[in-house]
Amino acid sequence: MKLHLTQLPTTKMFTAHGSDYVRVNADRFDHNIVVRAEEVRQDWSAASFENLSEADFNYFLDLKPEVLLFGTGPRQRFAHPRLYRALIEARIAVEFMDTAAVCRTYNILVAEDRKVVAAILL
Repeated sequence: MKLHLTQLPTTKMFTAHGSDYVRVNADRFDHNIVVRAEEVRQDWSAASFENLSEADFNYFLDLKPEVLLFGTGPRQRFAHPRLYRALIEARIAVEFMDTAAVCRTYNILVAEDRKVVAAILL
């Protein structure tokens, strides 16, 4: 599905997604990524939803987002709160959504200049 939204010149935004990829601006990714307004990070070591650990969530503490949008693939799934307790204690909102919903929601929030991070688990 193609997404259309007024493009901010230097802002990273989702422009398309499918069952096995996402596109950020002109770049296509078929592996896990972390997206912020200013960058796409490919160093997140999460292997799969089933194997998520506290360390996979603690990765986001240094990024200090207001909201972490967590894309869980083609269907919405929820991680156990004990895995992301440190984020809750740091007052970072964590939202679990299917990947398509994360792409749409992220684009809206980043266009509003919110401090949002999207974690895409492919």
